[in-house]
Parts: sequence; structure tokens; C-alpha cells
Amino acid sequence: MRIAEISTPELRQPNQETESNNHQNNSLHQHIISQLESFVKQTESVSVDQGIPENLLSHFRQTLIQLSQLAPFPNSLKLQLWKHSFRLWNACVDLSNTASIRSSSSSRESYAESIATLRNVAAEVLSLARDVIGVPSADIKAALFYHRTGLAWNDLKKYDLASTCFEKATDLVSKLDIGQISDMGEKKLLFDLNLARARTAWELSDRNLAITLLNRSKGLLFGLPNHFKSLGNQFLAFGKSVLSVNENNGVNEAMRLMNEALDLCEKGLGVARARDDMAELKGLRSKALRFISAVHLQKEEYESVIKCVKVLRDGGGGCGDGGDQHASLPVLAMKAWLGLGRFSEAEKELRSMVVNKDIPEGVWVSAVEAYFQAVGTAGAETAKGVFLGLLGRCHVSAKAAVRVAHRVLGDSNGEGSRIRAKVVAELASDKRVVALFAGETVAKERKAMHAVLWNCASDHFRSKDYETSAEMFEKSMLYTPCDIENRMLRAKGFRVLCLCYLALSQLDRAQEYINEAEKIEPNIACAFLKFKIYLQKRDHHGAISQIEAMTTCLDFSPDFLSLSAHEAIASHALSVAVASLSNLLNFHISGKPMPVTEVVVLRTLVTILTQEPNNEPEIQKFMKQAQTRASKLGPDCFFGGGEVGRREKNWFAVTSWNYGTKCGKEKKYELCAEFFKLASEFYGFMADGQDAENRVMACKSLILSVSAKVALGNEKKTALADVEVKQAIESLDRAGKILTAISAGTRLFDNKIATIEPNLLFMYTFNAYDLHGRLANSGSQQDLVKSFASSKACNPDYLLQIGLAACQGPRSNFEVAAFALNECLSFFLSSSSPDYLNIALIIRKLIVVAGIHKGDTDDDAVHSMYKKAYRIMVGLKEGEYPIEEGKWLAMTAWNRAAVPVRLGLIDSAKKWMSVGLELASKVSGMDTYKACMEDHIACFDKKFITDHGAERRI
Repeated sequence: MRIAEISTPELRQPNQETESNNHQNNSLHQHIISQLESFVKQTESVSVDQGIPENLLSHFRQTLIQLSQLAPFPNSLKLQLWKHSFRLWNACVDLSNTASIRSSSSSRESYAESIATLRNVAAEVLSLARDVIGVPSADIKAALFYHRTGLAWNDLKKYDLASTCFEKATDLVSKLDIGQISDMGEKKLLFDLNLARARTAWELSDRNLAITLLNRSKGLLFGLPNHFKSLGNQFLAFGKSVLSVNENNGVNEAMRLMNEALDLCEKGLGVARARDDMAELKGLRSKALRFISAVHLQKEEYESVIKCVKVLRDGGGGCGDGGDQHASLPVLAMKAWLGLGRFSEAEKELRSMVVNKDIPEGVWVSAVEAYFQAVGTAGAETAKGVFLGLLGRCHVSAKAAVRVAHRVLGDSNGEGSRIRAKVVAELASDKRVVALFAGETVAKERKAMHAVLWNCASDHFRSKDYETSAEMFEKSMLYTPCDIENRMLRAKGFRVLCLCYLALSQLDRAQEYINEAEKIEPNIACAFLKFKIYLQKRDHHGAISQIEAMTTCLDFSPDFLSLSAHEAIASHALSVAVASLSNLLNFHISGKPMPVTEVVVLRTLVTILTQEPNNEPEIQKFMKQAQTRASKLGPDCFFGGGEVGRREKNWFAVTSWNYGTKCGKEKKYELCAEFFKLASEFYGFMADGQDAENRVMACKSLILSVSAKVALGNEKKTALADVEVKQAIESLDRAGKILTAISAGTRLFDNKIATIEPNLLFMYTFNAYDLHGRLANSGSQQDLVKSFASSKACNPDYLLQIGLAACQGPRSNFEVAAFALNECLSFFLSSSSPDYLNIALIIRKLIVVAGIHKGDTDDDAVHSMYKKAYRIMVGLKEGEYPIEEGKWLAMTAWNRAAVPVRLGLIDSAKKWMSVGLELASKVSGMDTYKACMEDHIACFDKKFITDHGAERRI
């Protein structure tokens, strides 16, 4: 505003100057005055839209410097300076008023700074002309210019410039006699100038000076209530500022300043007479007391807080007769009672806030937080009750509900977390609370409440408190709108609720939630959770069907099949695990990149199947698949390279061998044959030129596979088809090649092979002999047996088995039988301790073979076998040769004489009777038979001598 109260003095005609004045100085003065007037006119014509030219400010500064150098001035010149100073000031007032209306906020600060600079020029010019003759209180008016300019700099936060202005103003009025001042405006200027200077010193962090200036202001009160109130306010403001910084000893300094404010209020009330002045001072006193109470609370002087609150409520500090009812008093009292440990009084204060509608929302929310923080879980119900009681108040907001819920929950993992969560769940599900979050205006708060409940539920879920977690997740759904934008969030909520009830084994409820989630957002997560529900319900058929459904999801990943297999194994649902991994194999076959190698999947499948009995056909199927894939892709590609690949190959080979052995023992010959054939393939993958052991195992597996096929035919009593026989022979040929490779170029069966596997050659020979016999290839049979007999791996037991097999059955080979039995007999007879039981058996078989094969055409061959048996028996102890076999030899040899006797072949009859008698003489227990034989021979000789003449000499 214009300084209307300071009138410009009329320009008087200057007295005749002394002739000693320099004419040149007068001309210079007039020139500067003309320049100043020109610049003032320019300022008066400045438009707000154009702004104040920078060169104009520069001109003013230069002119001010020139004026300072030419001082002092004659009185006439001072009057002109006075006039131009006021014109410039009033122009600044006009510009400032116009700028506040029209200028934008972005340009207002720079414009205000230019105006403040012009004000400063006006104050400086007026200061130069302040001692003009005829103007009353010139120093006061100049000080007023400096004061108001300082206030302008203060508003711009240019505290250094403001301080300079206030100091110059103080210098101008410092010589005044305060006791002689009667003008109210001058009194106010002196007081305001001191306060303004104190505030500026405070902003410049010169606290000591600021407090000193406030204390000086006590001498400028002039008994005016407004001055008491302003100074008290300033002391209180400084106290609040100190309190907010939290410095060391700051609380004590704040308390001292606030006590100064309180003292000024008390003194002001002593001089105030007007009702308004008294009300304002009482209000300030109440404010000071409240802050003093807050300081006591900060210093944990709880008794002092209670006393302050009591004084305020009793009317000692309030404005009305009913005492002070400020919103902070219940909070202060409640915190003090909490500090004293008197929770019942604190709860009364908290509940009293419900009926006090003047208490702002932030205050009672803060009170609820403080109460709950002090009381803990025990105060959860009280906090909930207070909040629900406050819902009837019109200013309760969704933001407050979020704050209360967050405070009551606190640390979800701490002690009493379930109780706090239950209280918040009841609070959040109250219809009145839910209604606070309706509408788009509180969308941010609704998201915040959802986050508070969701995070609490997540914490309880991680700590495996699924019941509390489910309840909190359900309450969070109340704050998820049913719109398109929040569709995914709702689906996520239903899914986590499904997980909670899965953990609680409430499967029907879990299924309800996942069905709802699938309606909103069908995806692989929903499909997998349904799979888990089927597993827990033991509905294996449903779980397997759900695996198929999972593969049709748009966001399906093969990882879910692996995960499903793990879940199924954990639930002991092995059939489901097999189905899951079988589906996973289909993706491997299709050539898609997979996180798990195909060999691992197959190995896992076989391992799972081994957990239950009678799964050999399935195991064989997957082992066959592994062999097929390894053959197609290459062993290193399928099994892997290096040590890892070697272990994988070995696992499949050993597993096939073990199951082949198991099935053989259980007489499951068809599966046995297949397993051993697979074992040969897997051992073949492992074998190389230096690995004789694996080659031996591959060879042995082939031989055992053929043995199982032969045993299968024998068990079913059906002959193998020619194709099967040829395939078996091919397998044995492969075994023979392996043996050849192991022997490293030596003979097929040498010491090395015999050392590695003594019975390997026998198994090969025996099976090959049998299969070649099925194709009527007797030549190959003889070669095989002769080759075996000539090897160092041969022993009489093996030859005996071959001989016995060759002399019986529909495909007997008497040449092979005779060869094998004779070779075997030679082995036994050459032994240091012959096995006469087997020798007797061999002799009997040779006699039978010779009898069948030779017939009557070669009677001498059969006779020689009997004689050979006699020679063996000669010299043996009684009973050393099997008695029954000896009797059989003696009786059969004697009986062979019957036919020649009937035919009249005397020599032949005599030959067989003699052999029979010789053998009988070596067998114990045949004395009676021997006597009868001798009598019969005597009769035979007598008869033939009588009939044919004298006996011939021998």
C-alpha cells in the first residue's frame, strides 16, 4: 500500500544561497536530480507485462552512488530527493499490487526481487535526505522505509539484505528517547522493527542475537496487549523451532522459550482490558501450555504433563469458562498415562475421543497408534472398538482405516500376531469400514488396505499359519473391485486361498476357490492347483486326466510336468507320476528344448516303477525306449559325455541285468529274455576296445537272453519258430564276435576268457548246440562241441551235460553224444580221484547210445564198452563202483546172450555170458546170480559139446 500517512512536504522557495556556493556543484546536483527524476518517471511508466528493465536498476544504483559521494546536500535539494523517493516508493507499491494480481507464479519471484531492489533505492535516497528542515520525524519515516524493505527481502528469503535494512532502520531510531514517544505508529514501528530483526537473526542461525533482541523487545511493550501477544508468539515460535530440530539440550532451550511466552501471556492479561485482547492472550497461554506439556512428554516427565492438562481443562489456560478442549489434550493425557503405566486411564482418554467431534482425524488416529504401540496385543480390541466407534463421525476416512489396520497388525511374525490379525480381520470386514472404500476417489486407499491385508496374510502363510492366512486373504478380497482392471488380482486372490485350504486339507473349499479363479483367468496355475487337489483326494484317475488338461493351457510349460511328477511322488501316487513323466517324454521326442534331459526322465520313470511290484512290463517298455532313443541319437548325445554319461549307461545296464535275473528266478522267461537283451545293448554302449569287462557282460547278457527264450519254449512245450531260432542264433553269433574281440586276435576261447567267466563258454556252447539242433545242423553241433572240448575252459561236468542232452530228446545227436561222453569219461578216468558215480552214468549212456546208434551192426563196439567197464572195476574196493550200476552192467551183458542162444550163435552167446559173469564177479551181492550163471554156462558148454563134438581148445 502507499505510504499515505507520510505526506510529502511542500517545496519551498530556497533561500538565497550564499554567493560562496560553487556554481559548478549546483549544476552537478541539478544534473543528478534530473537523472533521478527521469528514472522515477520510467519506473512509473513500467508495465507489469514488460517487467522492470535491468538497465533501469543499474541506473538507479549508479545515481545512488553519485548522490552518496555528493552529500551533504542543500535543503532545497533534500526536498527534491524526498519527493523523488516517495514517488519511487509509491511506484513500487503500484507495481507490487498489480504484479500480485496479473503476474504468473513462475515470474513473480524475480519480479518481486526487482521491486524490492527499487524499494531499497527509495529507502537509501530518503536516508540521504532525512535531515531536511521542516519535516517532522524524518528519521522515523526513513526507518519505516528500511523496515518495510527489510520485510520484502525477508519474504524473498534474502535474509542478509533484510538484516542490513533492519540494522539501518535501527540506527536511525536508536537515538530516540523511548520515554518521550507518544505516537502509537512510532511505538509499533520500534517494536515491529526489533521483532523483525530478531526473526531475521534466527533465520541466519544467530540464535543468541535473536534471543537478545526478543529480550530487548520487552522494553518496547509500552503496556500494549498486542505487543505482549506478538512477543509471546515469537518466543513460542522460536521454542517450537528448537523443538523440531531435535538438537542436544534443545528440549531445555525450548522449554525456556515457551516459559517466556507463558510469562508474557500472564503479564499481558494483567494489562489487557478489552475482551478480545484477553481472549487472544488466553488462547496464546493455552497454546503455550500445550506445547510445554508436549515438551514435558518428550522429557518423559509424565506427572508434569498430567498437571498441565488438568490446568488447561479446569479453565486455567482456556478461553471459555469450560476450560480448554483442544484436540491435542486427550492425546497428551493418554500418552502420559501410558508412560505412567496406567492403562485404564489411557483407555478412558482414548475412548473419550470418540464423542469429541472436534478432534481431527489425524489426531485420534495418532492416538490409536500410540495406544496400541504401548499396550501391544492387549490393546488390539480397544483399538478396534475405538475405530468402529469413530465411524459415526462424518470425517472418518479410508486413509485412517488403513493407518489403524497397519498399526494394529504391526509385525505379523511377532508374539500375538494371530490375535492382532483376527482383530484387523473383524475391522476390515465391518460393513461400515468397507463402505469407506467405495468409489473411485478412494482407489489409492483401497489398494493400500488390500496391500496391508495381503502382506499380513503372506507373512502368516510363510510361517505356515494357514488358518489365519486364509482369513486375511479372504478379507483382502473385499478390497478388490469386481471389474476388468482388477480381474487378474481377484484370480490371484482365489488361487492363494486355494493354496491355504489345500494346506488345511479342506479340499472341497479349495476346489471351490480354484474353480472361481479358473472362471476369471484360466491358466496353467489353476490347472496345476486342480491337479494337486485331485492328488490329495486320492483321485488318481482325475489327476491323470488333469495332466492332459494342463498340456492344453496357452501358458503351459513342460516344467509343470516335472513339478507334477514331484508332487505325485510326494503323495505316493506313482501311477500319476508315471503318467506325468510319460507326457514329458512326448515333448522330448518332438525335439523341443527341455529343462531336463530325456535320459533323466526315463531313469526317473524306471525308478518310480520299481517302487511297486509286478511293474516289470512297464519297466521293460521304458528301458526299451531308452535303448531305441540311444541308438537313434547316439549314446553320447542321449546319455551325455564323460563320467556323467558313463554312470547313466551303467545304471541302465545294471538295472536291465538285475531285472533279467529277477524275472529268470521268477520263471518270467519272456521278460527275462527282453531284459537281458536290453542289458547286452546297454553294456555294448559302454564297451570299447579296452573294456573287456563290459564286453563280457554284453556277451553274457546275449547268452542269457537266448537261454530265457529256450526256457520259455520248453515251459510252454511249444517249439520255437524258425524265425525265432534264427534270431537267437544271430544273438549268439554276436556273442561269439564279442568273445573274439576280447581275445584280442587269439583263439576264440582262450585262458583270458576262461579266467574272466569260466562258465561263459559253456553257456554259449550249450545254447548254440541246442539251436543248431532245431535247424538240424548236426555239423555245426559237432564243431561247437569239439571246439569247446579243446578249450581250456572245458571241464567234465560241462561235457557230461552236453553229452546227456545230446543223447536224449527228439533232436538227439548220437555222434555228439558219443564224443562228449567219451571225452568226459577220459577226463574222469584221468583224475587222481575219479568220480565213479558219473563214470558209471557215462558208461551206461555210452552203452545205450552205442546200442541205439550202432544196433546189431556193430556188436563188438557195445561189447568193448562192457569190457571197458570191467577193466575199470578191476582193482576197485568193494562198493567203490556203484553197485546198482554194476548189477545193471552184469545183467544187461548176460541178457544180451539170449538172442544169440536162440539163433544158435554159440560164439556170440558164449562172449556175452562170459562178460556178464566177469562183471558179476566184481559186484558185491551177486553171488547167487554168479552161481546160477556158472551153472548155466556149464550146462551150455555140456550141451554144445554133446551136440557138436569134443570141446575146442582155447
